[in-house]
Amino acid sequence: MTASVSAPELQAQLARLTPLREAIGQAIVGQHDVVEQLLIGLLAGGHCLLEGVPGLGKTLLVRTLGQALDLQFRRVQFTPDLMPSDILGTEILEEDHGTGHRHFKFQPGPVFTNLLLADELNRTPPKTQAALLEAMQEKTVSYAGVTHELPAPFFVLATQNPLEQAGTYPLPEAQLDRFLLHVKVDYPSEAEERAIIEQTTGSSSAKVPQVMHGADVLALQARVREVHLGADLLDWITRLVRASRPGAGAPAE
Repeated sequence: MTASVSAPELQAQLARLTPLREAIGQAIVGQHDVVEQLLIGLLAGGHCLLEGVPGLGKTLLVRTLGQALDLQFRRVQFTPDLMPSDILGTEILEEDHGTGHRHFKFQPGPVFTNLLLADELNRTPPKTQAALLEAMQEKTVSYAGVTHELPAPFFVLATQNPLEQAGTYPLPEAQLDRFLLHVKVDYPSEAEERAIIEQTTGSSSAKVPQVMHGADVLALQARVREVHLGADLLDWITRLVRASRPGAGAPAE
């Protein structure tokens, strides 16, 4: 077990998130709870499933987060005809112009990034949804017998529309288990909506300052793993997890 980080040292590390929140606020109006939950998921090394109607700025939020952290951002629009190779990558036949020798070369797909927005994940068939399982759990992609490492940090943000029923596929339990947080994105308040209109109807767009790097995110994730968990808290977490399972001792429905 690694040594636990002291409370003052942890507070000093977490204080670095204040300029990050301010940088995100340059482009995102409101949605403070959503931003906070995304930061929790990021620092905990997990992935987040965002649920909300279209037009609430989910794509802008992920792009802004990537800009503030100086991380690469990719977006994949999940559609019924999307194939696993459209996400993971594929092999292409490449020819050496000097020797004329031909060989297959792996061409990485959009999953090879730091921040991946899987937009409307439940609009694609389960076979394509399953393409993300290894990437989200192992941070690797296996193709043609070769395992490729994903860049670190690797963070998946998936969205689904709660109002869309036709043409969607339910996310399987294995897919849902890969997400640390299920985040509900709601409409902004009246004052926030007025501020959004004012901000987006001007001639200039907000510039998001870069306040951290990928190495800083990895360092903060390492600090999170060093936080001490007391015996009482461990007992409470264990009871909570066991109570969520069916069987003896589980609460009645």
